[in-house]
Amino acid sequence: MGGADCNSTDFGAAAYWDARYSSPSTGGKGRGGFFDWYQAYPALRPILRACVPTSSRVLMLGCGNSLLSEDMVKDGYEDIVNMDISSVVIEQMKEKHMDVPQLTYMQMDVRDMSLFADGSFDCVIDKGTLDAMMCGDDAPHGASRMLAEVARITRPGGIYMLITYGAPKERLTLLNQARCRWEVELYIMPTPEYQLKWSNGAAHAAMEKVKLTVDGQLPPDYVFKDPESNFIYVSYKSDTASENNSIVVGKEETTTSE
Repeated sequence: MGGADCNSTDFGAAAYWDARYSSPSTGGKGRGGFFDWYQAYPALRPILRACVPTSSRVLMLGCGNSLLSEDMVKDGYEDIVNMDISSVVIEQMKEKHMDVPQLTYMQMDVRDMSLFADGSFDCVIDKGTLDAMMCGDDAPHGASRMLAEVARITRPGGIYMLITYGAPKERLTLLNQARCRWEVELYIMPTPEYQLKWSNGAAHAAMEKVKLTVDGQLPPDYVFKDPESNFIYVSYKSDTASENNSIVVGKEETTTSE
């Protein structure tokens, strides 16, 4: 999903996703009828294993019919709660994984996750869900509501891992509205298509950690290997609450007040 895909479609609506997952022509992509946006587990494994212990309680936002959670469990992760606005895909995934106790599936709207108590999760993973919310009819307000809920349900010291096509000037502005003090690290990864093109047909991870400027932007001399690269924001929730919204970039902090 890219910025140009928004058009007039409401990607924040359950009806759109229910129709998508009910259709063989769109719900049957990927390996075995499943589909992963942006990156699959083999490419993301290094950063997940480095940042998220296998004993963590993980929430997968907008899980869809991705294989990410399944692959994480096969790699040792013990407790992954998967949620999606589409009841259709949730029922499909419940049936597929009925014998996998490490995986739980719930139909829920990311703008209202009141079923979860404050600080319920060690890690929240978002692979394209914020992007979908930015294409919703209520954008950017729906995206802001979602991020406020993410901040609430993430425990102090926990992680919000965002995999997105959105550059820092767009996504850090949204994170800065979540009434939470985040310490953000940025990684940039070329698309799988680009990696295959330049690796003689053998997929390989090519993730690069990029130091943001003091004001939370890419370095002015940064050159993308792949213009369509994905951005991975690893945001650590501060142990202390903040009166203002703030993001820590490295050792520097940028703050905005409402």
